[in-house]
Amino acid sequence: MSWPVSATDASEITPRVLVLGDSISAAYGMSLEQGWTAILERQLRGRWSNSFVINASISGDTSAGGLRRLPSLLTEHAPDLLVIELGGNDGLRGYPTTKLESNLTRMAELAKAAGAAVLILPMEIPPNYGPRYTRAFRESFRRAADATGSTLGPFILDGIATDPSLMQQDGIHPTVEAQPLIKDILLPVIESLLARSELS
Repeated sequence: MSWPVSATDASEITPRVLVLGDSISAAYGMSLEQGWTAILERQLRGRWSNSFVINASISGDTSAGGLRRLPSLLTEHAPDLLVIELGGNDGLRGYPTTKLESNLTRMAELAKAAGAAVLILPMEIPPNYGPRYTRAFRESFRRAADATGSTLGPFILDGIATDPSLMQQDGIHPTVEAQPLIKDILLPVIESLLARSELS
C-alpha cells in the first residue's frame, strides 16, 4: 500500500493498527479509554484523522493464544501495522523460549503475508528466573524480528517498571498515569512505520 504523507492527503489516509497483546495493552485495572492504545489512537488522529487502533489484547494471553487468534483478526481488520505485545505470560509461566520464538515468528509471517508491517515489542521477566532463561527469553524477540524482517520495538515499560509510583500494587501492571508514557515510548516507531511510502 502506498501512502502519500502530504498534509492535503492526510484526511484520505486510513491507517489501521492492530495491537495483539496481553494485560499490559488490555488496560488492566482501568477503563479501555485510559489505556495506551486509546491514547495512541487519539495521538495518531492528530496526523491522520482517520486512524484506527484496534485493540485485540486479552489479559493473561500468551504467544500461543495470540497465534490462534491472529488469522481471523487479520481477515476482519486488514491492518496496515500489527503490533505484537505478547510473551510476558509465556515467560512468567516458564514456557520454552524456543516455542515463544516460533510463535512470534509465525505471527509476523502471517501478518506480512496479509500485507501488514510488523512491530514486535520485547518483554522482560524478573531475574529470579535465572540468567540463562532470562537471556534466552530476551533474545527470542530479537531473533523473531530478524528472521521475519520485522521491526523490534523498545521495551514498553522502559523507565516505568522500575518506578513504583507508575506500577499498580501487584508490581506487574502499569498505572493510569503510566499510560501516556507508554504511548510516548512507542509513538516514534509506530509513526515511522506508518509514514513509510510503502508498507511491506
